[in-house]
Amino acid sequence: MLIIACALSLFAAAPARAEAAGVAAAAKAAPMSLWPRSGLRDGGRHYTIKGQRVLVAGTLRPYVAGQAVAVTVSRSGRRSKLRAGVRKVGRDGRFLVAFTARRSGRYVVRARGAATEDRGAITARPLAVRSIVPRVRRGSSGLEVRLMQRGLARLGYVTPRSGRFDAGTGRALIAFRKVNGMARRPAASRAVLGKLFRGSGGFPLRYPKAGKHVEFDWSRQVLVLARRGRAERIYHSSSGTIVTPTVFGSYSFYRKQPGTNAKEMVHSSYFIRGYAIHGYKSVPNYPASHGCLRVPIPNALSIYRWIELGDRISVYR
Repeated sequence: MLIIACALSLFAAAPARAEAAGVAAAAKAAPMSLWPRSGLRDGGRHYTIKGQRVLVAGTLRPYVAGQAVAVTVSRSGRRSKLRAGVRKVGRDGRFLVAFTARRSGRYVVRARGAATEDRGAITARPLAVRSIVPRVRRGSSGLEVRLMQRGLARLGYVTPRSGRFDAGTGRALIAFRKVNGMARRPAASRAVLGKLFRGSGGFPLRYPKAGKHVEFDWSRQVLVLARRGRAERIYHSSSGTIVTPTVFGSYSFYRKQPGTNAKEMVHSSYFIRGYAIHGYKSVPNYPASHGCLRVPIPNALSIYRWIELGDRISVYR
């Protein structure tokens, strides 16, 4: 049995999706179009996790007062129907529906706008959503790993997109788990994947209006490179111990040192005295440095290049 519900109020609550925006743009010329507002996309196909709620948005161009939309969702010959109300947004009409993918398989969403005095009946190109039960582990590869990596990257976690669950993917998962208060290990549990497919679990900036800047959250042990009010890159990191603590406050980067120095600090960006962000051979899941902010060596150069002299960094609990 398919369960489907009208969810017009979710337009304000649903997070923005870059991929959904791309799909919507591609269909801009069509008088009626559908696109997913949840799940993940790979190779032009849309995926969700079995048991999750699927949000599907629609647009009619232009808006016609009083027009209703009939939506059907089908899987393996079973079909559910719903009439969705349309509200005006600018010159267009918008609607949003939701259904729960209770089983694995291919769901097809169709929509038809009823005829009015001003316009005949119109239909949207059908939208297919595939419900899967992803199982990924270290060393695995393929579609499910690509989807996981895409979900991490969409939220700002720095990860390869190779489709292989490698060390870089593991570091991104550690950062994700740190941000979300989960056990700090490089593993993709059902809870992790559920959040990624819903598009939740990103890093909430402490200073979203600070422009281009860096944040280090001591309680979560993550380093964040931020720009335009969002977390652009999120990294697993490690700060100073209780004996050699990291300084707290807001500072500006004043010196940069490329390469590896005598203390084995790699690509260092200094923000006060000898305190710097730098790559290091050991970056555990807890405070372990002499006061600096350690990052994994494979990430050090890209961080070093992103940071410019004069950029601000805020270190807080």
